[in-house]
Amino acid sequence: MNGSGAAATLHTYETGARRIIITLTVIVSAMLELIDTTIVNVAITQISGNLGASIEDVAWVVTSYAIANVIVIPLSGFLGNLLGRRNYYIGSILLFTAASLLCGLATDIWTLVFFRFLQGIGGGALLPTSQAILYETYPPEDRGKATGIFSMGLVLGPTFGPLLGGFLVDNLNWEWCFFVNIPVGLLAAWSAFSFIREPKTQHKVTKIDWAGIGLLALGIGSLQFILERGESKDWFETPYITWFTIIAVVSLLLFVWWELRVDEPAVDLSVLGRSHNLAIAAVLTFVVGYGLYGSLFVFPVFVQHLLGFSALLTGTVLFPSALVTGIIALPLGIALQRGASAKILMTVGMAAFALFCWELGQQTMQSGAENFFWILLLRGVALGFIFIPVTMLAVAGLHGKDIGQATGLNNMVRQLGGSFGIAITNTYIVKRVAEHRSELLSHLSPYDPAAVERLNGIAQAAQSRMLSPVEAEHASLKALEGTLTAQSYHLAYMDAFMLIALLFALSMPLLLFIRIKKGEKADLSQAH
Repeated sequence: MNGSGAAATLHTYETGARRIIITLTVIVSAMLELIDTTIVNVAITQISGNLGASIEDVAWVVTSYAIANVIVIPLSGFLGNLLGRRNYYIGSILLFTAASLLCGLATDIWTLVFFRFLQGIGGGALLPTSQAILYETYPPEDRGKATGIFSMGLVLGPTFGPLLGGFLVDNLNWEWCFFVNIPVGLLAAWSAFSFIREPKTQHKVTKIDWAGIGLLALGIGSLQFILERGESKDWFETPYITWFTIIAVVSLLLFVWWELRVDEPAVDLSVLGRSHNLAIAAVLTFVVGYGLYGSLFVFPVFVQHLLGFSALLTGTVLFPSALVTGIIALPLGIALQRGASAKILMTVGMAAFALFCWELGQQTMQSGAENFFWILLLRGVALGFIFIPVTMLAVAGLHGKDIGQATGLNNMVRQLGGSFGIAITNTYIVKRVAEHRSELLSHLSPYDPAAVERLNGIAQAAQSRMLSPVEAEHASLKALEGTLTAQSYHLAYMDAFMLIALLFALSMPLLLFIRIKKGEKADLSQAH
């Protein structure tokens, strides 16, 4: 009997109440990490005023967490092997919880940024390690169900963050965006300590790949920094953005070269060569991350700045979409386990998400919450049909410790896809606003009867409020400027949604290259 088969024989799967508790623990832990990627966004203005910092400085609260996350995620398999997966998992939850407390107690912006970075280091381990623990808890015939359950957290977390953040900021204050993690984190740590076991088959690390870790941290950290700060600094017009780009490219190229030649790499990139499907899943996961976070970035800005939605209303409008994904995730996972075609499900999901973005691109300045209900439900269906198949595709046919490497790589790629989605979408919007403004201005002329009539109507309304003719003229010009700006942004936001729809449509041919042998599943008996 081969090694993996022996391990599978020795492995016993959790049952009954213990399995339920472990499932809840890992889902809650993963959601904690995902919620904190978005919960602070709605509190930026209040943090700025409370700590006396500029909006630009407060943006580092978001950036530092993202940088720490994207460095740690691909290292989670290696660190789990080095420290023991159970110890590493519990330690990461406790670090995340302690850092949350210290973030809430911070009295100046740079202390907050430092503790936010520590929070990201702890949080970065929670997603891939939770996924590996969940897979190992369920027997092969139930892993589709496990994938469905885990996918609920992947979608609910980023969507629930702004809703929870908006409620806490409106009713308490920004510190509670961090304090809310403390009781949940302590409960998750206790549950992990009490119920999660160390894997029976462990892969001992005899040599630490310090060079690989350093190159990964430098390369991925620099890349994340560029994506987070590039647009606000006018990209390569700012010298240090150019230098960080050079550092990122050189470091990542050296990282790939180094990891493919050392005996015990921190991140085993050779797994991509052993799994044709993992490579395709990584590309599709990048696209999904781009679309999920890109659209989630544009939608709140559109409805809050132009349509007048509150942060709480925005989160409320988005929540049913995530609920739909949660409802369909479990039956979809079971269907995949029983032989449903991942290729067909993903085709439906990608097409539905493209349609969702196209429909958002047709909205007007008169759209209300009711106009988004069915469109966002379509988003929920689309994400359910995408997340579950692509998650199973990433580990299909892999064995033992390759599972941990695959989940770490896949989660890192999704995070980077989201960062690229936000950065590119933001830059595209800025560019399109300028273009639409120029185009709209070309239609305004003192010889245009419609423009003259509009100005005169505004001026007359101003004069009726006891303004002088000169003041009325200034008020009419200011009102026209406001209308012009709002329409420019509206058209740019619609263009951004259409761009994401186009990306999904162009990515669909990749599905033709998926090859899953009949009965092929992941051997998770040695997964870390």
